[in-house]
Amino acid sequence: MMESTGGPYLNTAAVTSPVGIVRLLQMMFGCTTFSLVAHQGGFSAAYGTFCMFVWTFCFSVTVFIITCEFTHLHSCLSISWGNFTAAFAMLATLMSVTAAVIYPLYFVQLGCYPITCEVRDFRIAASIFAGLVFVVYGAEVFLTRAKPGQVTSYMATVSGLLKIVQAFVACIIFGALVNDSQYSKYVATQWCVAVYSFCFMVTVVVVAFSVTGKTAQLCFPFERSVVVYTFGAVLLYVSAAVIWPVFCFDSKYGSPQRPSACAKGRCPWDSQLVVAIFTYVNLLLYVVDLAYSQRIRFVSHI
Repeated sequence: MMESTGGPYLNTAAVTSPVGIVRLLQMMFGCTTFSLVAHQGGFSAAYGTFCMFVWTFCFSVTVFIITCEFTHLHSCLSISWGNFTAAFAMLATLMSVTAAVIYPLYFVQLGCYPITCEVRDFRIAASIFAGLVFVVYGAEVFLTRAKPGQVTSYMATVSGLLKIVQAFVACIIFGALVNDSQYSKYVATQWCVAVYSFCFMVTVVVVAFSVTGKTAQLCFPFERSVVVYTFGAVLLYVSAAVIWPVFCFDSKYGSPQRPSACAKGRCPWDSQLVVAIFTYVNLLLYVVDLAYSQRIRFVSHI
């Protein structure tokens, strides 16, 4: 039951504060983007479906957040609201920048053939608003991030935000793995897949415990466990960063150069290269995470 404080039932700061205004812009730009695409711009295949999912999903959650904060209903939810909003803002930033790149890349063209000029203009407009969606979600991350010396939600810290990025990068790795990467060819590359999967699952568990506000109920120190896990993840990713390129690009096991016979979009070498690149990206993210985790204070119910 929500306690009565004698104050107003509606929280006007939810829509008049800088963060509130940014969220209103997120809602407006998101609605405009998927409306332009649905009305005339059009979309097709998995790439277009993904973009529409991103815009509708982010719009829906943003409306939910604004509604809960404006009506104080978030106090009725058994989650850590600060962790939830910080995690979603970072996730929405990553998803929206991906959609802002994919949609114009696959659907925008300068000429009017074979589509009409009207459809082309709608797609260009949708691409512009898709970029604005990314900007306003990034602005929320910037406004709500933890400041030096400030006690705040874990997911608003650099370490917490990096957890979302790490999980997102892992999803990119998984997408490349299932795209004919031939990871099952060697036991060593299967080890790398195990590393990616283990680190992804534990990272998701850390985020889930933080968002649900259950960290204080654990029978072990959550903050120490997270630091130990991050150190372990660094070691695991170091092994994957060494093993994967050797067994994919060394001439003894794979091919140092892209085979000329590989078809565009269906080349195992391309998928292996994507996995290698993002393995190093995630390794760097875990190293930075480990460095910042030494400087933060964990707070459960904010």
